[in-house]
Amino acid sequence: MIDQFINFVIRPPRADYNPDQFLWEKEFSLGGRKYKREDFEASMNERGHTLRCSHYTPSSFPDGAPLPCVIYCHGNSGCRADANEAAVILLSSNITVLTLDFSGSGLSDGDYVSLGWHEKDDLKVIVSHLRSNLKVSRIGLWGRSMGAVTSLLYGAEDPSIAGMVLDSAFSNLFDLMMELVDVYKIRLPKFTIKVAVQYMRRVIQKKAKFDIMRLNCLQVAPKTYIPALFGHAKDDKFVQPHHSDLIYKSYAGDKNIIKFDGDHNSSRPQFYYDSVSIFFYNVLHPPGISPTKSKIEKYYDLGDIKVSAGMDENLLYEIIATLRNVTSDTASSSAVPPSISTAKSAGELLAEIAPIASLNDPLINEGEELNGHATPQREIYSDSQDKQSGENDDCYSCTSSNRESWGRCSSLGSDGEISTDFVGAASSKQITVDVLATPLRGSQPLDSSKNDRKKKAAENTKKSKREKFEKLEALSQRLRLCFQKRINHRRYSSS
Repeated sequence: MIDQFINFVIRPPRADYNPDQFLWEKEFSLGGRKYKREDFEASMNERGHTLRCSHYTPSSFPDGAPLPCVIYCHGNSGCRADANEAAVILLSSNITVLTLDFSGSGLSDGDYVSLGWHEKDDLKVIVSHLRSNLKVSRIGLWGRSMGAVTSLLYGAEDPSIAGMVLDSAFSNLFDLMMELVDVYKIRLPKFTIKVAVQYMRRVIQKKAKFDIMRLNCLQVAPKTYIPALFGHAKDDKFVQPHHSDLIYKSYAGDKNIIKFDGDHNSSRPQFYYDSVSIFFYNVLHPPGISPTKSKIEKYYDLGDIKVSAGMDENLLYEIIATLRNVTSDTASSSAVPPSISTAKSAGELLAEIAPIASLNDPLINEGEELNGHATPQREIYSDSQDKQSGENDDCYSCTSSNRESWGRCSSLGSDGEISTDFVGAASSKQITVDVLATPLRGSQPLDSSKNDRKKKAAENTKKSKREKFEKLEALSQRLRLCFQKRINHRRYSSS
């Protein structure tokens, strides 16, 4: 039993993975822009361990200007693959993402983890590496569980860090261990448990070279002034939410905290990722991105993802067959799945089946065709408005910016959830989008039955086009989910 608790602290299950299968490709596309993954080995830390790292950057830097970087710090059983979601969220905002395997984790050297004590020295090596890179400007930290503690411990020593996102940090390791005794219903007298903890302390000091009694975030929080966004799941039984509450109350810098549904290892909700995106935009000040594509073109752009890249082929066959039926207005009599060329990209396949809507599409510009009136805009409310209205009493989202565009991200916040480019800022109760609406008509003579019939026929045609466009839009979402399925990797859960 004691050996199990010792391993819980210093030797949890270690992630063993293939970077080419679990990380983003060496060259990939997101939102019509090209990015690359650069793998490297950082210089040895103070214990002589080599760290394996990956840096996600744009293929070409805008105007040659340096870009800010966020270092993603994984949990005690995690690895570089846990940063895949962070890359999706931040790259579109001109923020690069660097992720690493801490010493004793993943593919890096070392036999033990220290839940943040030695990991902060690993983080120091990575920050020094970025400081020497002329293409990097400001630096931010994003940590989860052990990574959040690591970020906080390091941030207390380096006030030059621009901002930190701290997800599920524990306040005190000793208190956490005593709580887990109750959670796992270990029926032993308190005196016996305290004696066992003292024995564990000596063993851990001998093996992993750190003192579990000194791992206390509440000692450094009052001395840290870096802007911080705290996050914690309401149903977290591993590191209970009151840990983040204690750190938040004692934290000296600018701070916000978000509470959301889920547990310690569950996927985070979309509004939390939106808040993270807005927070890092505000503290890192990335250069703006000049729009290169229309909303419609960007929405349908699937990049250079190949058909053979691990998607659900049965779902793909079903979608393609339905798309063909929609575009041809005929039903197929054959039940045999069509043959698909694996040498073509997703964008090419979609273009062959259903032409991408463009700015010249008569459906998009129908407002300009009718009597010179422009297509109006409406304000609509999110489907989840009623749900989120109840959440606002328990959580506070970072709302210091009104830039809704920087709250958008296509991260896969939860399994089976489809994200679009029309997701607004997390804190916004309403989202303003362009919708297709019938423009105002000019006054027409009431006695002209011929004109009325023409109008009715034109309206029916536009209605048919609109319905077809909506079907294509829904099917495109399913197709995008099919292709992106492969990045929904299994997160390495904390022990």
